[in-house]
Amino acid sequence: MTQVLYGDRISKGAELRIGSCAIIFDDAHEKVLLTKRADNGLWCVPGGRMESGESVEECCQREVFEETGLEVRLERLIGAYSNRDQLVIYPDGNKVQIVVLSFEAKIIGGKPGLSNETTDIGFFTLAEIESMPMHGRHKERVEDALANRPSAILR
Repeated sequence: MTQVLYGDRISKGAELRIGSCAIIFDDAHEKVLLTKRADNGLWCVPGGRMESGESVEECCQREVFEETGLEVRLERLIGAYSNRDQLVIYPDGNKVQIVVLSFEAKIIGGKPGLSNETTDIGFFTLAEIESMPMHGRHKERVEDALANRPSAILR
């Protein structure tokens, strides 16, 4: 089981992992697409780890497609998320500090569906999200996207 530990600069010396995620709104810009993770049953925005040889944009597009079956175009950078005071320890013993770039994305193709990583998918309002069990800081990423700031934020 993956562990998440917190402490002052606890991630010092850990491997850095870069990832990206997509905030995908419905046409009315009132609901956000979420998936339910197969590994822990928590809701999240689609996204994941960047692979070597790909750009951040390609990572985001690949992860969204793998998890949802949807093709997307990235519209804007919402924010960059890192936490020096968080350490993720995977079952294989790898100790990781995660850095995630969050993008607003628009659906341009594909058909919504599930994958081996997801057990449910749907569009939800922020009010509905309030009562849903969310993975990590994903609710914060949705709130940041809804704030529609003129420039990307750093957290």
